Amino acid sequence: MEVSVETCWKSLNKIHEELCGDKVEILKTEDSDVVILADGMGSGVKANILATLTSKILRTMFQKGAPIEQGVETIARTLPICQVRQVAYSTFSILQIFHNGEAYLVEYDNPGCIFVRDGKLMDIPYTVREIEGKKIREYRFQVKLKDCFVLMSDGVIYAGVGELLNFGWTWESMADYTVKCTRDTLSAKRLAAMLSQACDDLYMQKPGDDTTVAVARVIERKVVNIFTGPPKDMDDDERIMLDFITSPGKHIVSGGTTASIASRYLKQPVTNNYDGTPEVPPTSNIKGIDLVTEGVLTMNRTLYLLRELAKDDVDFDIFLQLDEDNGAAKLAKIISEECTDLNLFVGKANNTAHETLLFDVSVRHNLVEQLKEAAEKLGKNVTIRYY
Repeated sequence: MEVSVETCWKSLNKIHEELCGDKVEILKTEDSDVVILADGMGSGVKANILATLTSKILRTMFQKGAPIEQGVETIARTLPICQVRQVAYSTFSILQIFHNGEAYLVEYDNPGCIFVRDGKLMDIPYTVREIEGKKIREYRFQVKLKDCFVLMSDGVIYAGVGELLNFGWTWESMADYTVKCTRDTLSAKRLAAMLSQACDDLYMQKPGDDTTVAVARVIERKVVNIFTGPPKDMDDDERIMLDFITSPGKHIVSGGTTASIASRYLKQPVTNNYDGTPEVPPTSNIKGIDLVTEGVLTMNRTLYLLRELAKDDVDFDIFLQLDEDNGAAKLAKIISEECTDLNLFVGKANNTAHETLLFDVSVRHNLVEQLKEAAEKLGKNVTIRYY
């Protein structure tokens, strides 16, 4: 079984600090996905430098083909111990999930990884290695579809200490809340936002420590195909539809002229819905197509939503907008939460419906390229075919 991995992370800076003392690196290799979370001692500039140094060393070594074990040994031997506190200058967690389903997790002084499978909290057997006097926990196991992993810095388990809770939010409380959240969403980005928001609320929006969660979910490959714009040569209508409709996965048509081409090819009528907003025209229906939207206005709004989702400091309100009943929200939700591979089938003909708006093929081309860029920032594999 070959698996795909969806990852996302979110950090809260300690109150009054401009820089975060936690650092997350997401790395895709030829045969695996790697999540690195480093937590520098203290807060502010010093902690940020220590965490960045740790995560960058590990990332660089992995990019150059070094095995993860060698990276761990290098960091363990490189990072000194604070002589005053007798703790490491930086702690870290690394999760590597291979496409064949094998996984390797290593932790050094960070809170343990939360592992949820089939709605239940799972224990993973581990071994302890001592490198240069530092005890490293190592886990090796096999993943399954829908498995969920949460790496965290210690700011998470201290959330609420001295404020809403006497001793902070324990690891067990965080784990129980994570299990509950995984029943509500399969999206790594939503889950990271929900967990981070809970920590922020416990801190009463005044985090007493840098607080980071990094989420990895094992998902099946999901292909989404979008057909937008008529081909330059009308004789290619059938060719573009054949390529589009025979590609596995979901099928989305964007644009009125494009919908007419799909309707003729499938010999199915276009029926209209009443889900429009002042910004987004209503969607339509064609039997055999998963979603039919208007073109340029819907695409512009979709692009805005995807860009907001791609931000490191994503506002939780964006998920409420993603759940709205309109074409742009539906399209953005499919791309962000129900897609690993995005195929764009793009016609290069000028659209006479937009002549008064000075719309030409360059506008559509620009929109499509921006959509590709936004989707790739969300970790999607994107291909474009022009006709």
